[in-house]
Amino acid sequence: MDLGIRGKRALVCASSKGLGLGCAEALAEAGVDLVMNARGADALEAAAQDLRDRFGVRVETHACDVTDEAARAGLIERAAGVEILVTNAGGPPPGLWSDWDREDFIRALDANMLTPIALMKALLPGMMAGGWGRVVNITSQSVKAPIPALGLSNAARTGLTGYVAGTARQVANKGVTINNLLPGIHATDRAVSLDSGVAEAQGISIEEAKTQRAASIPAGRYGTRGEFGAACAFLCSQHAGFIVGQNILLDGGATNMTI
Repeated sequence: MDLGIRGKRALVCASSKGLGLGCAEALAEAGVDLVMNARGADALEAAAQDLRDRFGVRVETHACDVTDEAARAGLIERAAGVEILVTNAGGPPPGLWSDWDREDFIRALDANMLTPIALMKALLPGMMAGGWGRVVNITSQSVKAPIPALGLSNAARTGLTGYVAGTARQVANKGVTINNLLPGIHATDRAVSLDSGVAEAQGISIEEAKTQRAASIPAGRYGTRGEFGAACAFLCSQHAGFIVGQNILLDGGATNMTI
């Protein structure tokens, strides 16, 4: 399927690896020029060069911590005029409700709620003025079914979901859509971190922890960054203009619910 977005320009955050890279790959394959962001400059440039070589698109890189206000301002300047925005940031650490203090919640909110909001606030006006735009926020299945050990993520990402629910309906008449992709477990560094925590807590190997978790997923496996990226690219396509303010699960059926 031709996604109809060849020649458009996108900012993809946290895109040197994992789900962010999956989104960047799928957009590049569709002919979208990219501004890629991540904290590590070397890994970011390596990923960008791979996409240039494979897909022949223009790829700019801007290494910075997107949660830092001053650094984010530079990224926004570099990304001025993009028609597509994919927000993404690593999730906060797991733990118990009693582990977290105010500062922990502030860090989680900064990374997983306030930073995406700041990026949208800065870049939506240009999309609206041009009469077309796509925003995809990478959140989590936990906004549908909270995960007890991920209370910081539950709180911050659900806050972002509420913001998007209202904002998406205010900009849709300008040709701009905002939607959220809710990943379950995928084969990324985040999965390794979570499985390592389970392995340590239960005294088992990481492979045993992974097998145990995969068995709880109806699909019987972890998702791939390619699958995730393809879903993102479709939401960014010309064909998705009537999908507004939605929370789309990509979890292999792990979240047991009817809506």
